[in-house]
Amino acid sequence: MLPALAHIETWIFDLDNTLYPASADLFAHIDLRMGEYIQRLLAVDPVEARRVQKDYFHSHGTTLRGLMDAHAVDPHEFLAFVHDIPMDAVIENARMVAAMALLPGRKYVFTNGDAAYARRVLDRLGLGDSFDDLYDIHACGYWPKPDPRAYEGLCDRLKIDPTRALFVEDMARNLKPAKAIGMTTVWVNNGSERGDHEACASYIDYEIAEVGEWLEQITGDA
Repeated sequence: MLPALAHIETWIFDLDNTLYPASADLFAHIDLRMGEYIQRLLAVDPVEARRVQKDYFHSHGTTLRGLMDAHAVDPHEFLAFVHDIPMDAVIENARMVAAMALLPGRKYVFTNGDAAYARRVLDRLGLGDSFDDLYDIHACGYWPKPDPRAYEGLCDRLKIDPTRALFVEDMARNLKPAKAIGMTTVWVNNGSERGDHEACASYIDYEIAEVGEWLEQITGDA
């Protein structure tokens, strides 16, 4: 283990475009399903649905939060619909599975998606048994990353000391609240959509391109 990370006892990973490459582009499918949902909900055309979807994403953190606030949408119904997508692009990553197993301490997934979807993705990657637990959008009370309440809830629920935790995420802006409470932060700069939005060295401790390769590097002396 790298000496600079010897104090880490809890490893926290985002899911989408972090544990699998952005090129898998699962969000393209989710994006289409969101548009379909909004078209039906509001009886609008695809152009207006797209505008609403992106407006809510930017103003509320997730499209779901915006739909809940503005239209009292049932989050379970919404997530079941938008996550009903093919997973063909996600393939097992034996390299990451092996390196993940060498990490000492607890390991968690922290996602703005829901647990059912996250488990499907993890199973496809071969990581279904690699984590102690996951903290999803339902668990955080629908306050998505980067809302500070999501991080506070994560630490409270799972008894995490943030000063001894590390968080890996492809969306740079989602690292800012983690750094603010003392976490070590790792930005996966892999070209995901708006991944570099608000990126700032003040709250990014490490910048990497791929999680599996990085895990091999830091566990090389394990």
